[in-house]
Amino acid sequence: MILDSETNFLYLSEHIKVKENFFKNLYSILTKMSIEYGLLSHTKDIWAVDYMPIQTKKDKFVRFRYEPDYLQNAKFISTQTNNLSVCSKAGLNFIDSRIVLDGGNVIKGKGWVILTDKIFKENPQIKKNNLITELENLFKVRVIIIPKEPNDYTGHADGILRYYSEDAVLINNYRLDDKTAFQKKLFSSLRDHRIEAIKIPFNPYNNLDQDSANGFYINYLQMENFILLPTFNLKEDDLAYTQFSQLFQGQRIETINSLEISNQGGVLNCITWNIKK
Repeated sequence: MILDSETNFLYLSEHIKVKENFFKNLYSILTKMSIEYGLLSHTKDIWAVDYMPIQTKKDKFVRFRYEPDYLQNAKFISTQTNNLSVCSKAGLNFIDSRIVLDGGNVIKGKGWVILTDKIFKENPQIKKNNLITELENLFKVRVIIIPKEPNDYTGHADGILRYYSEDAVLINNYRLDDKTAFQKKLFSSLRDHRIEAIKIPFNPYNNLDQDSANGFYINYLQMENFILLPTFNLKEDDLAYTQFSQLFQGQRIETINSLEISNQGGVLNCITWNIKK
């Protein structure tokens, strides 16, 4: 698998330009850090990672069916991007899978991938064991299943945890009394696979609704020798920056105020698709 920390080129949906202040700040940071980027055309919204393929090798991409259940209604179906059109326009070589899967639900490690159990709900026609086997054949690594957050309609793993090392992940520092059954199952799943959980700041508790991603520091952007950390005008902003500086010593770390996008339900990993060229 190609890790985020190995990627050197960034793609964004062309729709990100609508977020004028955010895009201006992001462009400034990317220029300052000499990070190459491109804009994806034929997209319908700003959440690039979800409809784009998974890069398993430098020259290998797997395109999954992008048909998330939360867009299959009259209100949102018009925002569903045709990822075949986007990939073809971008000149990518890829293999196709029959599996319905959002990129935001794939946390890549060298020897494993982590997905939430939402994968089973969106592929009811495939037996669970067969689905896992099919995914492992595509990714060439073992598949680890964790529970989805109870109130997260997307069911994405990138709102819960991120890769840190082969035996450790960064994870939201949930309150002890927050979704206790979910937390118990989540940490049990990680222990079963001998993966340590390193807790990082997390504070969505003052958000007015479940659609907001304010306080989700876990949804940062990681590329080769670079971390872009979201901030939300919260006291945890400084705590997150201090901890990331310790966790990723020697790497370039920048912050960007992300309220303009997080109020819509996603943060930096959601709006980006970074690959190794």
